[in-house]
Amino acid sequence: MKTRSLKAAEIRKDWYVADAEGKTLGRFASEIAKILRGKHKPTFTPHMDMGDFVVVVNAEKVEVSGKKEMDKTYFKHSGYPGSTTFTKLDQLRRTHPERIVKKAVWGMLPKNRLGRAIIKHLKVYIGPDHPHMAQEPKELHI
Repeated sequence: MKTRSLKAAEIRKDWYVADAEGKTLGRFASEIAKILRGKHKPTFTPHMDMGDFVVVVNAEKVEVSGKKEMDKTYFKHSGYPGSTTFTKLDQLRRTHPERIVKKAVWGMLPKNRLGRAIIKHLKVYIGPDHPHMAQEPKELHI
């Protein structure tokens, strides 16, 4: 018996819509990362981009547990000395709420060129509207 490896032309990518309203951030992000990576498919190959496209709507309504709303901070460094920036979760929710979901999912993907290609399949939007209706996305129940 031989293990059959898929070719790039045989990979089929679907589109899914996930509603973040009322969902816990970490659990929601881990399910999205699994779908983006392609681990839900029986033909999963770790070194290939097998995953599907995911559109997240209502990103501003994602929830966190405990005191994370006030205590959780995001770190950013430009590369210059002394240029560290810390942003609280509540401030990020006011200014760019779509980045909360995107950063949580990015933390669960591989940190290499495959991960950078996979994260481009994630589309995050504020509110219930998105411009990807032409792809006929399926509803994702997480």
